[in-house]
Amino acid sequence: MKDFRLYDISDFVIDEDFIRWVHEQREEDNLFWNTWLQQHPDKHLVIATARRIVESIQFQQSNINEAQVEQEVSRLMNTITTQQVKQEPENGTVVAFKWWYAAAVLLLFVAGTWYFYLRDNSVHPYAYSAMVAAKQLIEHINTSQNPLVLKLPDGSQITLAPKSRISYAQTFGSADTARNGVTRDVYLLGEAFFQVTKNPHRPFRVFANEIVTKVLGTSFTVRSFDKDTTIQVTVRTGKVSVYAQAATPASSKMSEIILTPNQQLVYERTGQKFQKVLLNNPVMIVSPPVERSMVYDDAPLDKVFGDLSRIYGINIVFDSDLLKKCTVTADISNEPFYQKLSLICSAIDAHYELIDGQVVIESSGCK
Repeated sequence: MKDFRLYDISDFVIDEDFIRWVHEQREEDNLFWNTWLQQHPDKHLVIATARRIVESIQFQQSNINEAQVEQEVSRLMNTITTQQVKQEPENGTVVAFKWWYAAAVLLLFVAGTWYFYLRDNSVHPYAYSAMVAAKQLIEHINTSQNPLVLKLPDGSQITLAPKSRISYAQTFGSADTARNGVTRDVYLLGEAFFQVTKNPHRPFRVFANEIVTKVLGTSFTVRSFDKDTTIQVTVRTGKVSVYAQAATPASSKMSEIILTPNQQLVYERTGQKFQKVLLNNPVMIVSPPVERSMVYDDAPLDKVFGDLSRIYGINIVFDSDLLKKCTVTADISNEPFYQKLSLICSAIDAHYELIDGQVVIESSGCK
């Protein structure tokens, strides 16, 4: 997960999530950033300055030429110089926001934005329209404002978000196809939640722009609109593997990412990079009555972390030998996941980090 606490202005102005928030103002992004700013009030000035810079980038999506790019770069440089002067205290000491570095990064960002808008107008080989063009497929399009529930021939269920579409073969789930052991392939443009019927002999694959999500039977969400800068795969239950369509046979295994419950993969389309993170609000994968049993009286730490991992399906890494003397006395039944973690860590004088979609506990041990 990205640690925005470590970001300075130059990091924010090139971060795709931050840029999307500034330019698109999605409800979920507004919720995340407003909550984050409440938790980190010391970052208000940095965020406000980075936001002004991002807002000043005003490229149109057509008719851009090199002269316009140079003009935009010049204007941005003037903006940065002006901001630096405004931010200098009266005693002449320059505020340590590294404006010179932000300027250099912005030049690269502008060049990248220019390339993004000027690149060939031909259809990308992994775009939805290109993938379905030569195939005889059944297509469903959700033109309503509400989710559309679809039942596939194999028994799998899809909840298709508004402004989304999905296609699959006319022979999908047929008896002949099943005997031949062919994969169950669907093509997605937009967002959908999948509840896949398990079939170990016929993997279920979702093609969404540049990435493929492959499962045997589980539930997960894929979001991949054409205008999005990222593709997201979020797992609710089970396990999925995600890989890039462009991966070569030699690199396919290295680039395959395995996701488990409450994990999300974020694929940055421009940089072609995968990032595995934990959800901001993990949900339980077991029934609520099991969660209510999390009342501990001098319980060994192994048991507490074992229960937490089982209830949420999240891997918790810690040194069991170092922490074997640690015990927990607490009632964490009705707390959200991260609050549970915080309470446990407070009890054993430890702290946690989120690394590669899992929780890592750091502590010096218990006496």
